[in-house]
Amino acid sequence: MNKKSREDSRTPRTWTLLLIAIFKLFKGLLLLVTGIGILSLLHKDVSAVVLEWARLLSVDPDSRFIHKLLSKLWGVDDRKLEAVSAGTFFYSSLLLTEGVGLLMRRRWAEYFTIITTAALIPLEIYEIFRHVTVVRILILVVNLLIVAYLVERRVSGHRRRVAREATEAP
Repeated sequence: MNKKSREDSRTPRTWTLLLIAIFKLFKGLLLLVTGIGILSLLHKDVSAVVLEWARLLSVDPDSRFIHKLLSKLWGVDDRKLEAVSAGTFFYSSLLLTEGVGLLMRRRWAEYFTIITTAALIPLEIYEIFRHVTVVRILILVVNLLIVAYLVERRVSGHRRRVAREATEAP
C-alpha cells in the first residue's frame, strides 16, 4: 500500500463510505432474516402464529394493534408468503451486493448504489404521501443523503482523474 492509499483510507470521506456500507449490510442481513422468517410461516396458520407471538411477548391479544395486524394477515396464503419472501430475498441480495462492494471500495458499487437507491426514492415519496410517518421521512432523507454523497464522490473523483491526466499529458 503506497503512502497516497494510506492517506486516503484515513479521510472522513472513506469513513462515510464505510458507514454507508455497514448500513447497507445491516439492512441486507435484516431482510435476509426476515425472508427466512417468512418462509418459516409456510403451511401454517399465520394468524395463529401471530397470536402465539403476542402471547410470548406478553402483548394483549385483544389489543387494537393485534386485531389490525390479524385482519391484514387473514387472507395471507402460502402463495403470497412465497411472493413476499422472494421479493425480500431479491432486495436483500441487492443491499448485500451494495454493502460488500462499498466495503471493498469498488467504484462499480458506488454507481450501483446510486442507481438502486435513487430508483426507490419515488416509491418512498409515494409511501409518504399515502401515510406520513417520521420513519418514512427519515428513510427518505437518509437515502437522499446517500445518493447525493455518492454522486458528489464520483463527480469529484472524475474531476481529479481528468486533472491528473491533463498534468501528465505531454
